[in-house]
Amino acid sequence: MVFLEVFDFKLMREMIRRLYVVCFLSLLTYSVNAQMSMDYLSADFHKDRREVLRAKMPKNSVAVVFANPIRNRANDVDYVFHQDPNFYYLTGYREPNAVLVLFSEKQKDKSGKSFNEILYVQRKDPFKELWNGKRLGVEGAKKELGFKEAKNTEEFFTNGINFKKFDKIFIEKFKDDYRNSEGNLTETYDLVTHFKSQSGYDPIKFVSGVKRKVYELIKATPIENSANVAQAIGKASTYYPDLKQDELIMQYKDAGNNALKKELKQKIALQLKSTSNIDIEFLSTRMAEMREIKTPEELKLLTKAIRISAIGQVEVMKAMKTNMSEIEVQGIHEFVYKKYGAEYEGYPSIVGAGNNGCILHYTENNKKKIGNELVLMDLGAEYRGYTADVTRTIPANGKFSPEQKAIYEVVLKAQDAGIAACKEKNAFWVPNNESKKAINQGLYELGIIKTIEEEHSYFPHGTSHHIGLDVHDPGTYGKLKENMVITVEPGIYIPEGSPCDKKWWGIAVRIEDDILITKGQPKNLSKEAPRTVKAIEDMMARKSVLDEFILPSLDD
Repeated sequence: MVFLEVFDFKLMREMIRRLYVVCFLSLLTYSVNAQMSMDYLSADFHKDRREVLRAKMPKNSVAVVFANPIRNRANDVDYVFHQDPNFYYLTGYREPNAVLVLFSEKQKDKSGKSFNEILYVQRKDPFKELWNGKRLGVEGAKKELGFKEAKNTEEFFTNGINFKKFDKIFIEKFKDDYRNSEGNLTETYDLVTHFKSQSGYDPIKFVSGVKRKVYELIKATPIENSANVAQAIGKASTYYPDLKQDELIMQYKDAGNNALKKELKQKIALQLKSTSNIDIEFLSTRMAEMREIKTPEELKLLTKAIRISAIGQVEVMKAMKTNMSEIEVQGIHEFVYKKYGAEYEGYPSIVGAGNNGCILHYTENNKKKIGNELVLMDLGAEYRGYTADVTRTIPANGKFSPEQKAIYEVVLKAQDAGIAACKEKNAFWVPNNESKKAINQGLYELGIIKTIEEEHSYFPHGTSHHIGLDVHDPGTYGKLKENMVITVEPGIYIPEGSPCDKKWWGIAVRIEDDILITKGQPKNLSKEAPRTVKAIEDMMARKSVLDEFILPSLDD
């Protein structure tokens, strides 16, 4: 009797516990759904993107796209998950451990049911959702993302797809930084490993991109001219580090005698003849073609991200004080982003005072007092996946010195010239060339360089790149087309010790705006952030809502 009473008590307690968990998760799901933002890209957008990609695929081909893995930050703490942009673009799915399989033509399963795509997603799991948040699951993928064919990730391992029957399998280059966690057999690591085995993936059998060009150069060049090829390989490997991982290329570069070079040429010729149905170039090229032109739905979200970032610059101009630290300035920007509901920063925030601004990708932001320096602020909000990229350079004390103003005016003039060149059908690099001309002219007039043609490192980067789901969005970098959004960001950086008058040392200025290419004049989407000297100084003279936000000291 006692045993039965204890048993019944334990059973009842377990039933109550399970009922509590179910009720809690139901309430949590209701709460999440009730409060979740509704302005993400629509299921129709993602479906349309898949159809556009499918139309570009040759007959009897398949594309396999993997979600980003979860990456570890330290010990048992992971980084906040961020989806692979191409995977998100095609699916709308924002969780890890997933695979999209896209077929060029209809396929049939064993029951005769036809389909042309499958999305494999994480299984619903009440316990894991209690710890890490709601999962869409198969039914959610069908209902919210519009997939007719969605399956649990486990089914990818028994999918029965004969990848070897396809003329082409399109994948992106594997990053091979996937974690293999003990006890979890459905992570990206496992999915990729299984795909490699199932498809017969062998990187030795396919040669593409720059690697192919180097192979062809070696094959076509007579042995007596091999020294020139070795020199070209050395230079190319600086820009394309992957070449250093190719044993044949590196052996040829370092070969000490002609007999060895001849042997390696023969091996390379055989490699070029090797065939594989796996292609790692098609997807990246086609996705770049698609993503460089923004749809109206994308432009709405991207414009909001840009406006949030521009308003962040405005609020910092009003709040800036000489006793602030770089990281405090960063915090004000990012507070504005969060206030508007931006999930992330689009990239590590750059706040460089004085000479720190001369470091192009300075992200330490650890100077404790910005003083009377110029402060270069290159930051962008990410809103619903879309990333802005806006830079302003302002004087911490609210007034440009004569030297600061002189350099700033040169950069502003260069940016105006670059923006004016952002016109449909212009080559992508025309804005850069126009900005560079203006900067060289300005530096010459200030006596910082001796001739307009003088080689210098005061402007060491280009002015423009695409923005979108990535801050450096993929693109073909051909001619400018309507509904592209690109940056125009000229700069002048004069680090301490530069070969010019010391009065210029430590001055760094970059001005960056996000420009929409139209049928007519370019449209500056970040114009809300003041750009001229007068407009900046006027804005900095205004009162900030943060002026009275004073925290207690922790030093006593």
